[in-house]
Amino acid sequence: MKLLIGDKSVSSWSMRPWLLLTHFDIPFDEIPVRLDRPDTKEQILRYSPSGKVPCLITDAGEPVWESLAIVETLAEQYPQHAMWPRDASARARARSISAEMHAGFADLRSDMPMDVHKRAPGTGHTPGALANVARIEAIWQECLNTHGGPFLFGEFGIADAMFAPVVMRFNSYAPPLSDVARAYAERVTALPAVVAWTAAAGSER
Repeated sequence: MKLLIGDKSVSSWSMRPWLLLTHFDIPFDEIPVRLDRPDTKEQILRYSPSGKVPCLITDAGEPVWESLAIVETLAEQYPQHAMWPRDASARARARSISAEMHAGFADLRSDMPMDVHKRAPGTGHTPGALANVARIEAIWQECLNTHGGPFLFGEFGIADAMFAPVVMRFNSYAPPLSDVARAYAERVTALPAVVAWTAAAGSER
């Protein structure tokens, strides 16, 4: 397989499937594309019909674009890893919060954009962004209380990968967080796949 991704420092959508592939030690070739360059669109369109990253190229040569479609494809192809919870009720909840992350939190995205290098505590703390933070904290709290941690549904999975770029934002902009949310963010940050992603982002400067 191949995974087309944008800059690790800023491409939150690319981060999600990359983390899953790396965490579960699934072999893939990484195709990096630097964003905001004159030839960026041309390079992406060689692989992705949408003209956006990320895009997974399966072993059969089929392109799969959009992060949520990619992680669903990976979950189907590698059921042994239980990327979604095996329990049906937990799986439905994990899909719901992953889709909510995929489609929502517009204020957080615009006011606290992902940049793994950035440290600007207090920046972007608009009412809309902080309302998004509160909703994310509520999701994390409910999942961790119900499933006991250390990740949202016990072991690391798709739901955690979907929220990993949020953790990067929290690290950058330091919104007020509960002890539970802060501890979860620290666990995600320390995950070896996340450490590898952020270390590689450092070489992009």
